[in-house]
Amino acid sequence: MATAGPDLLGALPAGRGGAPRGAFLWGRGLDLAIFGGSAAVALALAALSAGGALPAWGFLLFVVGVDVAHVHTTLFRTYLDPEELRRHPALYAAVPLACYAAGVALHLASELTFWRALAYVAVLHFVRQQIGWVAIYRALAGERSRLDRALDDALIYAATGWPLLYWHAHPPRAFQWFVDGDFVSAPWLAAAVGPLGALYAALAVAYVARAVHRALVARAPLNLGKHVVVATTAATWYVGIVATDSDFQFTVTNVIVHGVPYMALVFAYARERAVEAPRSLLARLLAGGLLAFLGIALALAFVEEMLWDRLVWHDRPELFGGAVDEPLLGPLARALLVPLLALPQATHYLLDAVVWRRSHTRPAQARALGFRSRGAGNGRGTGDTGAGSGDTGAGSGDAGARSGDAGAGREAGDRSSTGARDAGGGGGVGGAGGAGGGSAAHTAPCFASREA
Repeated sequence: MATAGPDLLGALPAGRGGAPRGAFLWGRGLDLAIFGGSAAVALALAALSAGGALPAWGFLLFVVGVDVAHVHTTLFRTYLDPEELRRHPALYAAVPLACYAAGVALHLASELTFWRALAYVAVLHFVRQQIGWVAIYRALAGERSRLDRALDDALIYAATGWPLLYWHAHPPRAFQWFVDGDFVSAPWLAAAVGPLGALYAALAVAYVARAVHRALVARAPLNLGKHVVVATTAATWYVGIVATDSDFQFTVTNVIVHGVPYMALVFAYARERAVEAPRSLLARLLAGGLLAFLGIALALAFVEEMLWDRLVWHDRPELFGGAVDEPLLGPLARALLVPLLALPQATHYLLDAVVWRRSHTRPAQARALGFRSRGAGNGRGTGDTGAGSGDTGAGSGDAGARSGDAGAGREAGDRSSTGARDAGGGGGVGGAGGAGGGSAAHTAPCFASREA
């Protein structure tokens, strides 16, 4: 909600009566499989691995198949939807042009400056995506307390920021975001690791205490989706960055949890849009269902990584052909080419921080984020039919709504015309981008083309 990603940030419509059915985006089982399951797989791979460098099969599966692929799924939310392009032509033209111009300028200053700027934007995208997922679950559950929001945000920032602090304070690590040296080396920060770690622990205790109070005193339903996102964020960031020191373990804990939920969200959105516009390019591409969606993203991801390797890195000939001793491009050629190849992820970071917000929300997006259902009756129509204002949906946990434009209003009484308002702050949703992360946007440690 990507940067995932979505980086799904911002105020979202509140749940009716404080507790919509289940408070899940797509249903209890599916949500837990996507958020909890992706984290379980990542942590299991990290635990079973002996560490070391990321092998060729891991690069193909996790970097190309998840990290880079999730970046390209942003196309289904943006450039593959002609109606969306007509609604915001300036945005979709200006963002890639601005990203490319900024990238060339940074690369001309120095190659490290370019990668360092992209790495820190990617990190923000990844962090903001987790903030966004939590914000959505909080809204679905009708948690409108400022205390809840402040505590949730503080804990996510601590769960991601403290491992990043540790990383900066304990160089060198056996992994990197994109390239060696893209994070600033700051051993002097080591003195802050202990005190801020204590603050992180205090926030975690406060979060648990708040959850127990809501359950036992306020008698509020358990917001399981939110708790899973918070717990898995803390676990994967700690294991991948602090508890282990391995390229493989960092990659799996970083990209799987960021990329898989983002792709699930974009697919849910694209499917809803295909129903609204059955003759559109998006609908034709989605005619093949999930396999078509993933196939397009994977094909684009493979082509992107092949171009990176053949033109810039020359370090994966077993996957992309060529030879490791091929001549590198000159400085000017690299300054023009590298920002161009990085354009999908840079664009993903920026667009993911915008397109999931309320000002961009329409019925398909609101339904994909769990705030509207098609309701009974003409449920598969254009998205304008429903089960009545403010009703709770009955199936996958979507909040029912009547016909109307999604995205207006934030109170329970406004839900008949509201949708999700956010997903994307800082560096993407998704998470983004972003995520982020992230698509995206991927961050597999040592691969510069990766998005984080």
